[in-house]
Amino acid sequence: MVACSGSGGSGQSSSTAPPSGATTTTLARPDGPAADLSMEIAGGDGAFMGEAEPPDLRRLGYVEHEYLATGTASSYRVAGALTHDGRWTFTPDATAPYRTRIVVRQPAKASAFSGNAVVEWLNVSGGSDADPEWVSLEEEIVRRGDVWVGVSAQLIGVVGGPVRVPTSVGADIAGKGLAAINPARYGALQLEHPGDGFSFDIYTQVARAIRAGAGMDGLRPQRLIAAGESQSAFALVTYYNGVQPLTRQFDGFFVHSRGAVGLPLVEPGKSADIAAALGGTPAIFRTDQDAPVLDAQTESDVTSVLNSYAARQPDTDRFRLWEVAGTAHADAHLVGSAAASFDCGVPVNNGPMHLVAKSALRALTTWITAGKPPVIAPRLTVQPATTPQISRDADGIALGGIRTPLVDVPVAILSGAPGSKPSAICLLVGSTQPLSTTRLAQLYPSPAAYLQRYTAAADKSIKDGYVVREDRPALLAFAEPSRITAG
Repeated sequence: MVACSGSGGSGQSSSTAPPSGATTTTLARPDGPAADLSMEIAGGDGAFMGEAEPPDLRRLGYVEHEYLATGTASSYRVAGALTHDGRWTFTPDATAPYRTRIVVRQPAKASAFSGNAVVEWLNVSGGSDADPEWVSLEEEIVRRGDVWVGVSAQLIGVVGGPVRVPTSVGADIAGKGLAAINPARYGALQLEHPGDGFSFDIYTQVARAIRAGAGMDGLRPQRLIAAGESQSAFALVTYYNGVQPLTRQFDGFFVHSRGAVGLPLVEPGKSADIAAALGGTPAIFRTDQDAPVLDAQTESDVTSVLNSYAARQPDTDRFRLWEVAGTAHADAHLVGSAAASFDCGVPVNNGPMHLVAKSALRALTTWITAGKPPVIAPRLTVQPATTPQISRDADGIALGGIRTPLVDVPVAILSGAPGSKPSAICLLVGSTQPLSTTRLAQLYPSPAAYLQRYTAAADKSIKDGYVVREDRPALLAFAEPSRITAG
């Protein structure tokens, strides 16, 4: 059992999960403060978001609003250690005011709303707010009619601070904070953030407000899904293990590319040092909660610097782990046009992680709404050692894990392993190395034979539940029959 939080009030916490068919949407939620979202933000150059290509929301049938989020948040302290089993006891510590922002993208027609709100903890590793989950999941969010909410939860995104993964892309704004990036829009708002230790309660308070319909332009979400990638996924590990038992604000968790540890609790005024945190005690997701977790991991997350292998855990009636062969923490789809500027020795990984991620989100939503759990996926084959390594075939393609036609019918070696020029960003973007003409001739007698095998493998990925049928054209578009010499 865990102590009750000042944010969560005196409500109930649960030490045993309900039956596997139950959902969390009707469970009692402790009362607590909600963020004030009454002021919409306008002007300047529009809402800032660190994304390679801003979405054409009008074409998608969506609209965007941005709101000031204000209140008084609590930090937390932990009783004892942050143990491997994730059963952490958090209690509230200091309190401090905050003034941050959220960005809301929602269907233009209320009748199209699914009732789901995907609440993304915006990622700040590059020095400014970014939305990798929206970039990965956009098509699934839109075709289902979900609302997406991006929360500026951490200090660096709001008022600036140290940059953990520096790159040449966006270097002019990295670490500066919203007011310096777009003074015409944010300069007069007196944005204030008390430090990353308060981020967890800020996230909770935004969730409470969203669930009550604030900032929703008349919509009222029925289900809230917490989502975060990379550093934000680290944050969700900490949130799930320490905060969710107190607040029960989220109906499910979509965790994407976590490391072995959670985001650390830090002193007021400080930002979390994610690089230093990597040396901490690996932690699984606690197994005594109601809200289901789908943890989607790329090949490079499992070993390399993130080493999520150290936090692997069995699948249960509340947890699924999907590890995807031939994928990288940040791939060509995620980084967009910036990929051309990375000097990593080889092109960055061009795998289909976003297609698997969209299927994972749908599976999680079905789990929440209908009690039907996602398929249990095979794990990547790992050679355990002091430094674990992924097992590979003779071409260098990872063995095991979720398979797609890009690794089972390859024309290139897609890998989470970096190229020959290591840097912080190159360790994350993996690699794409074309197979030689000689090797392709050994594998495929003709373009037609290649396409037949590729299409069959694509249909198997869909049948197995790892790509949704609507994304079949996108999966087939990865095929490269022009690489094959006619027999």
